[in-house]
Amino acid sequence: MVEVNISYEGDLRCKATHGPSKTTLITDPPVDNEGRGESFSPTDLVATALGTCMLTIMGIAAKRHEIDMRGAAVNVKKEMTPQPTRRIGQLTVQISVPGDISEDNQRRLKAAAMTCPVHRSLHPDVRIPVTFVWGPAKVVENLIEAH
Repeated sequence: MVEVNISYEGDLRCKATHGPSKTTLITDPPVDNEGRGESFSPTDLVATALGTCMLTIMGIAAKRHEIDMRGAAVNVKKEMTPQPTRRIGQLTVQISVPGDISEDNQRRLKAAAMTCPVHRSLHPDVRIPVTFVWGPAKVVENLIEAH
């Protein structure tokens, strides 16, 4: 169990403190939702959690199979939808892994990414298209998972 303590700082800002490390972060709503947009919004943190989770789970698989994933990166684009209520409508993920990754290892890393606990915890109405870009040749493969 991990405990996160959150306090309302006023003016729509919250401060979250991670129990084990005491690391803190501030959230601020975006300008289009009455905030100042000066920090991550709560829904930005969902996008961040998804991207970092996918990359971390891939890293665990890479470590187990001795795959060099140094320089790998994730880009997540969050799109909100107003209907039926304001919520995250889509999180578009692009995962880039440099270097020469064999097809077998690409399969391993893709499978790992798609088992990310954050991905599996999101509501099925949130669309999550995932694109993988492999090596210097920039071979692109799209995965549109029926979430």
